Amino acid sequence: MARSNKSIKNPFFTITPPPFFYLFTSSPFSSLLFSPKKGSPRTHHNKLCIPPALSLFFLSFLLSFTFLGISVLSFTTISQRSSPCSLISPSSDSYSSIAFASHSAVGSSNENKPKLGNSAMIPLPAHVIVGNVSQEEKEFWRQPDGGGGYAPSLDFSIGYRKRSAKIVKEKRRFLMVLASGGLYQQRNQIVDAVVIARILEAALVVPVLQVNMIWEDHSNFSDIFDVEHFKRTLQADIRVVSSLPSTHLTLKQSVENQIPYDVSPLWIRARFFRQLNEEGLLVMKGLDSKLSKNLPPDLQKLKCKVAFHALRFAAPILELGNKLARRMWIEGPYIALHLRLEKDVWIRTGCLSGLGLDYDGIITRTRESQPEYLTGRVNMSNAQRKFAGLCPLNTQEMTRLLKGLGAPSSARVYIAGGEPLGGAKALEPLAKEFPNLVTKEILAHNGELLPYANKNSALAAIDYIVSLSSNVFIPSHGGNLARAMQGHRAYVGHRKFIRPNKRAMFPFFEDDSISEPEFRYVVKNLHNKYQGQPEPRNNKRDRDVIAYPMPECICKRDKGILNAIR
Repeated sequence: MARSNKSIKNPFFTITPPPFFYLFTSSPFSSLLFSPKKGSPRTHHNKLCIPPALSLFFLSFLLSFTFLGISVLSFTTISQRSSPCSLISPSSDSYSSIAFASHSAVGSSNENKPKLGNSAMIPLPAHVIVGNVSQEEKEFWRQPDGGGGYAPSLDFSIGYRKRSAKIVKEKRRFLMVLASGGLYQQRNQIVDAVVIARILEAALVVPVLQVNMIWEDHSNFSDIFDVEHFKRTLQADIRVVSSLPSTHLTLKQSVENQIPYDVSPLWIRARFFRQLNEEGLLVMKGLDSKLSKNLPPDLQKLKCKVAFHALRFAAPILELGNKLARRMWIEGPYIALHLRLEKDVWIRTGCLSGLGLDYDGIITRTRESQPEYLTGRVNMSNAQRKFAGLCPLNTQEMTRLLKGLGAPSSARVYIAGGEPLGGAKALEPLAKEFPNLVTKEILAHNGELLPYANKNSALAAIDYIVSLSSNVFIPSHGGNLARAMQGHRAYVGHRKFIRPNKRAMFPFFEDDSISEPEFRYVVKNLHNKYQGQPEPRNNKRDRDVIAYPMPECICKRDKGILNAIR
């Protein structure tokens, strides 16, 4: 695939200059004070001309009225914005050299102050498709138009910033959090831990990653994430410490794990603030999906700041992930698929893999012997689950989806995720139609992945980095990675993310009478809305700001206050 030689013009980070001077000079009253010399060309500098009859009092009144009008217009324009844009403004198809620098350098040792513009993990530029390719192929690779006018906006309120002055100096109250599950579950719990520490006005001890019993991963926080970057990025929001001070080591350390779902900041404060104030230490676990999705705007922005800025991967992981991403990117555009086809996924969802009776028997027997693993509805058959959209797409179904969307058979496809049940056999239908299948094991050179053998959290982090730079990302099933990737790709410029509409598609998968052109039409029509502008959260209770960062963390850039005045 030919790569575009289009020059990169727009920087990833922009700073909008204060409009004060331009507001004054564009004022309708300025013509009374600045007028050209009589008979002089309009290109000459203006000379201040005050009519002799204009008294000093009237001049003062006129100036005061001018600035009052400007102030009112400024306030009106700002107040009409649902979320003023500031700080960061990525574009969906153009990046400055910082995009490339982020994939070749891990960080700078002389970073003394948190700079959000330098802390966000951003993808490599999306490819511009040129050359002799079909219109369908161009359409498949084309990035959504929505990213061009949207930008991250983490403008915290004045009240939030005033309270920060006290909170960041807290040395008496400490919050410890034990994060469980896989990497993406742990990531969500760390985000919530920061928010809870802010609510309780407590210092946060660097979260403890519990041993993953399924993958037997013993990784610590510092093995996966950049601790110093985490502290530095959040130093204006909360105080983060590596360990408890000696004065608190002997304090009561009972673990609080009976936390209901959908708890509000008010509930958190009412339940724990007095206890924390008296005891000085609060230890929490089991935070997964417990904090309300509908938080005040400042706390929503804090969640975005943690997820998209503070939680940067540790330097060795970031370096290797960036190397693999560049190896994929340099060959042209690519698709990243998150195939959730591991044995435990089939067991937990109550679905069958479609690999035949032998594998279906393994899943059924394991589920019957360990019914506690089943997270789906127990009163539904496999067919009912599938038609309800509760099952992952197997590779045969994913192949049909890709072909229906117009993906060319020559496309390079990166497979994220663990080893699928059935191994190579499970991937056969996909590999047959899309032979350029790539995994991190194939991309890595000899020995590069050796340090991460039996380190599934690190391997998942590498998948995350490579997937973020893909032109198109498609998950076979929902889950924490899919939600994280959806939000992160929207945040950094609305890179194409396609969420399969499984419930609507499965009847057509089963209909042998439908022709291939008809099937393609149906598939494209079902997924058009997922490829437009960033999808807003709309205050729906089941929508996390990490997956739907608009409008709290992303806003539409307008053309500025001058246009509003005109």
